[in-house]
Amino acid sequence: MTATLIWTLAILAAIGLYLSWTAGRLDRLHARIDAARAALDAQLLRRASVTQELATSGVLDPAASIVLYEAAHAARQAEEEQREVAESELTQALRAVFADPDQLDEVKDAPGGEAAAHELTEAVRRVPLARRFHNDAVGAARRLRQHRKVRWFHLAGHAPFPMAFEMDDEPPAVLAER
Repeated sequence: MTATLIWTLAILAAIGLYLSWTAGRLDRLHARIDAARAALDAQLLRRASVTQELATSGVLDPAASIVLYEAAHAARQAEEEQREVAESELTQALRAVFADPDQLDEVKDAPGGEAAAHELTEAVRRVPLARRFHNDAVGAARRLRQHRKVRWFHLAGHAPFPMAFEMDDEPPAVLAER
């Protein structure tokens, strides 16, 4: 009887350690999601800020400036539930304005334009990377949360179910080439 009790306690301890390890892993994934979301937010804010600076610099024609300024302003002011749409609209505005490769050449030819074009290019390129890191972390957490052991033992606690950030982040071709 003593041996059975010892084996039962050992098995329960092993199960407890495994569940504790799984809960810790899930917690680390949630922390990774939070960090990736902060990085994504920073990149989206940087892209909108650089776009607004370019729109108000006087380098672009008035119509392009208005389109970019309004899209960037809307992206910066969007509420969380409208953020994906506003960021997609900014991406589409950037593609529309820079559909003509000559537009980028005009920006570069203006005083300070080379630096502005470089900064915009970097900002536009980093958004898809930051979004991919965020969505990869979300995918990993979702896959782990779908396991029966996580659901049965409520290992996720009260953490909200992670949501991917879905937006159009295809950069304008002329900015992606550089």
